[in-house]
Amino acid sequence: MSLGEERLESIRMIRDSAAALAPRKDLKRVRALRFSEPGFDRGLWRQMCAMGWVGLRVPELEGGSGLGMAELCALAEELGAALVPEPLVAGVVAAHLLNGTDLADHIAGRRLFIPAWQEWAGSLEFDGGEMRLRDGRLSGRKLFVPMAAGADAYVLSVPHGVAIVPAATEGMSRDLEQAQDGGHYATLTLAGVPVQPIAMERRRIADALDEAALATAAYLLGVAEQAFALTLEYLCTRKQFGQPIGSFQALQHRAVDLRLQLALSRASIGGAAAVLDGEAAPAARQAAVSRAKARAADAALLVTRQAVQLHGAIGYTDEFDIGLFLRKAMTLANLYGSAAQHRARYARLTPSTAEATA
Repeated sequence: MSLGEERLESIRMIRDSAAALAPRKDLKRVRALRFSEPGFDRGLWRQMCAMGWVGLRVPELEGGSGLGMAELCALAEELGAALVPEPLVAGVVAAHLLNGTDLADHIAGRRLFIPAWQEWAGSLEFDGGEMRLRDGRLSGRKLFVPMAAGADAYVLSVPHGVAIVPAATEGMSRDLEQAQDGGHYATLTLAGVPVQPIAMERRRIADALDEAALATAAYLLGVAEQAFALTLEYLCTRKQFGQPIGSFQALQHRAVDLRLQLALSRASIGGAAAVLDGEAAPAARQAAVSRAKARAADAALLVTRQAVQLHGAIGYTDEFDIGLFLRKAMTLANLYGSAAQHRARYARLTPSTAEATA
């Protein structure tokens, strides 16, 4: 599906807005926020909300922008190139699952809701099957909750729906673990926390996770694209034997291979966004997302690792920016499903394709 001129202009404006708010080469802010709490700038988060980014996928009648996945992927890619730590993807997921005043507060930046859905490391489902709900009280654990220290409340998956739990709720503990990129994940442990579950269709929840996986793939593409651009710049300026090292044929071949991986990832993400913006069946949507996420995760790790190597010894120092891109790729590659998990889902959903390529 080709995008019309008006929509392409909208996407260009979104990219320009993101680049103005978070310049690609200004990583001082990113460095200053690493290994701190909450790990991102709440003031900048409110600016992102004011620009309509958190409610980008929310229908206009509900106070959002009502835009498509192509727009969200363009935004995520630009933010990835700048290594933005603000939890946009998590915020977009939460917006899918909120209603009424909670949704209005969330997309306006007055309160930040973070989704907590994962209960075991290999899960791609937001089903809440391991949570125990008895007499209106919830017990259990949620794992890998991103940037949880900045949340005002959590959107927890429970059997047949979700539950809203304020961050300061008695009976819920939060254990933070630092991530490679300077951010963090949390384990939430609930022991008889009173909740009022909100019934929700499973399809709505599954769609929220698929969109998060695809947006994360686009963010990873931005990370890899910028790492590649910085590496090309370095190859053209660093000299050995009186000439730029980028003139060496062996390094040129490596650069071409990396550019090819980036091009394939971009095509896969664009194709998946078109599928999600269309009227495809659930299985086709999930297969497209899994193909894009698996390819983007593998490509981002390959490109950023090669980028560090191509910079030589200086690339391995924490003071040099190229390493920040590898750390970000390592942190996000498995978020919303690893490449292996998504390849397995793709094979399950498209058995004829899997057999043909075996």
